[in-house]
Amino acid sequence: MSQYAALLLAIPLIAAFAMPLFGLIGKKIRNSWAILTMLATVAAALILVWEVLTQGTIIYAFGAVDPSLTIPFDSGGVPIRILFVIDAMSAFMILTAAIMMFAATLYSISSESEQTGQDGYYALLFLLMAGIFGMVSTGDLFNFFVFLEINSLAGAALAAYRIKGGVAVEGGLKYAFISTVSGLFFLIAVGMLYGQYNSLNIAYIASVIDFTGLSLVAVVLMIVSLAMKSGSVPMHFWTPDTYSSAPSSITALLIVSSMASLYAIFRIAFSLFGLTMNVVTVGWVIIILGILSMFIGVSMALPQKDVKRLMAYHSVSQIGYMLVGLGVGLAVLGDQQMLAQFGVVAMEGGIFHIINYALYKGLLFLIAGAVIYRCGTANLNELGGLGHSMKWTMGFFIIAALAIAGIPPFNGFASKLMIYESVFVFNPFIAVIAMVVSIMTLASFVKVFHSMFMGPKLPQYETVKEVPMPMLIGMGLLAVLIILFGLFPDLVVNTLVEPAALALIDRSGYITSVMGGI
Repeated sequence: MSQYAALLLAIPLIAAFAMPLFGLIGKKIRNSWAILTMLATVAAALILVWEVLTQGTIIYAFGAVDPSLTIPFDSGGVPIRILFVIDAMSAFMILTAAIMMFAATLYSISSESEQTGQDGYYALLFLLMAGIFGMVSTGDLFNFFVFLEINSLAGAALAAYRIKGGVAVEGGLKYAFISTVSGLFFLIAVGMLYGQYNSLNIAYIASVIDFTGLSLVAVVLMIVSLAMKSGSVPMHFWTPDTYSSAPSSITALLIVSSMASLYAIFRIAFSLFGLTMNVVTVGWVIIILGILSMFIGVSMALPQKDVKRLMAYHSVSQIGYMLVGLGVGLAVLGDQQMLAQFGVVAMEGGIFHIINYALYKGLLFLIAGAVIYRCGTANLNELGGLGHSMKWTMGFFIIAALAIAGIPPFNGFASKLMIYESVFVFNPFIAVIAMVVSIMTLASFVKVFHSMFMGPKLPQYETVKEVPMPMLIGMGLLAVLIILFGLFPDLVVNTLVEPAALALIDRSGYITSVMGGI
C-alpha cells in the first residue's frame, strides 16, 4: 500500500515511453497497452484515494528506504527529498483526474482510430496525466513547477495533434506560449521564496513564513501565473483557440489540467500563506476574477457558431463559480464565526463544482467530438436533425446541458445551489450575478440543442449513424456520474468534498502532517 503514490506516476510514465515500442508491434497491441495501463493507473488512483479518506494524509518520500520517513524537522533538518503530500484535497483532485482519464482514453480508441501518429498521441496523453497527478500530489514547490512543465509540453503537443490546416497548430502554440509565461512567473516566485527560506518544501516554508514585501510579490506572481493556466479572465485568450482545435478527448483532459492549476491557487493561498497574508484582499481579488470570468465567458459564448468555441467560452464562465466559492472562503478565513456560518459551505460548493464541471464539461466536449466525428463540421449553421440518427448522443447532450445550466436533479444544480446560498449571505449581488449567468448558459445551450439535434434530417447527413461503442461508453460513464452526483449530493459532499474543504482550511494540520511524518 505504501507504494501506490509512486505507482501513480510510474505507471503513466512507463506507459508513455513504452507506447512507441508497442506501436511497432501493431495497432491492436498498442491500443490494448493503452487500455491496460489506463486501467492500472485508475486503479492505483482509486486505491490511493481510498487510503487517504480512510487513513488520513499520506506522506511519501521518493528515494527513502522507508518512504514515510526522512529527516525530522524537530532536529533542525530540512527534507531535501522529493515529497508527495496527499491529503483529502489532493485525493479529490486525483479522483477527478482518474475519472476523466478513463473516459477520455476509452473514447480515444475509436475517435482517433483513423488518425496518424497515434503512438505519439497516447504517449503524450499519459505524460499529460503524469503531469496532472504530480501537480496535485507534490509537497514541493520546484517539483510542482517540473510537473507543470511536463503537463504544459504534453498539452501543447496534443492540442496541435490534428494540425487542421494550421488551426490546431495555432491553438497549440498559444497554449505553449501561455504555459511558458505562466511557468516563468511561477519559477521566479519559487526562487523568491527559496532565497528567503532556503527550502522548497511547502509545509516547511508555511511553518516559518513571514509575509514580507518579497513574499507579497511571490504570491501575486503565483496567483497570476496559475490563473493564466486555469483560463481565468483576463488571461483567458488562449482557451477558445486551444480547446476548439484540440481533439475532444484531449480537451476533456486539458480541462482537468486547468483544474490542477486552480487547485494550486487554493493550495498556495490556504496551505502555504494562509493568515500570514491579508486574506480579505486576496479573497476579494479571487472573487472579482471569478465574477469577471462568469460574465465575460457566458457573454462571449452566446454569439459563437462553432460549437467547440462556444463550449470553450462556457469553460471560462464555469471557472468563475469555483473562484467565487473558494474566494469567499478565503476572504472570511480570519473570522471563525463567518467561516463556520457560510465560508465553509462556499468552499465546499466551489470544490464540489470542480468535479461537477469536469464531468459535464468533459461530456459536452466529447459530444461535440462525436458530432464532428460523424458530420465533419462544428459549425452550428451547417448542422441539424441529428437527433434522428444519434439518439444516445442527443440524450447525453440533454443531461450535460441541463447540468451546466444548474437544472435539478443534475450535479451542476447541487454545487451551484451551495454556492448561491452561501455567497448570498456574504454578498447578495454576487449571488444574483451567478444566477443570471446560469440563465444565460441555459439559453445558450437551448440554441445549441436546437441547431444540432432538432428539425428534419439534412440531406447531407442521411447516412449518419451513432458513434462507435467505446465513444458511447466514455460519454455514458460521465452521464451516469452527472446523474448520480445530482441525485445523491449529500453522499458526495460528506465523503469527498467536506474532507477536501477542511483539509484546505486546516493549514496547521497540513504542516503538522508533514513535519510529524518526516
